[in-house]
Amino acid sequence: MSIEIKAVKRDVQGTGASRRLRRAGSVPGVVYGGDQAAVSIELNHKELFMEFRHEAFHASILSLVLDGKAESVLLRDYQLHPVRNTIQHIDFQRVSATEKIHVKVPFHFINEDVAPGVKTGGGNISHIQTEADVSCLAKDLPEFIEVDLATLEAGHSIHLSEIKLKKGLEFVQLAHGDDAAVVSIAKPRGGSSDEAAEETPAA
Repeated sequence: MSIEIKAVKRDVQGTGASRRLRRAGSVPGVVYGGDQAAVSIELNHKELFMEFRHEAFHASILSLVLDGKAESVLLRDYQLHPVRNTIQHIDFQRVSATEKIHVKVPFHFINEDVAPGVKTGGGNISHIQTEADVSCLAKDLPEFIEVDLATLEAGHSIHLSEIKLKKGLEFVQLAHGDDAAVVSIAKPRGGSSDEAAEETPAA
């Protein structure tokens, strides 16, 4: 499902103008990229925040309707108020259907409760990475990437190369030779009860 956001062109710029926009319930922003010039925009804060709080908004192709004309964009940057947690400024980048994009996509970890390293090994799960930079065409961009822990034992990790990706999608780190670990299950301190029994000499 496409996420649609509405904006209008912003003619007045500067710190004072942005402050007045925020007081009026709007968010200043910019859309850039492609073969078009950057355009200053403003968006309704309430409508924008309703979408912004969802994970998919941060890793999906968005439909930006600017003065009635829709274009495909990606969220590229934003600033939040340190106290009120309101959006102070937001940047979007236009995307092409024929050019690959680099986007950070979140991991969704599944079967953590049945992982042998937890269920029988008594280990603790450590999420080393919660997202990864991927390269793909806009049409192939997923909202998230599943990491299945169903067979993960204590003392073992899952690396980028072990995660199945759909066709047309690749990890940027892996393409540069960095097969980083994504999640691991640490062995409990002192080892398992079985190991302890083996190490204890007979009386």
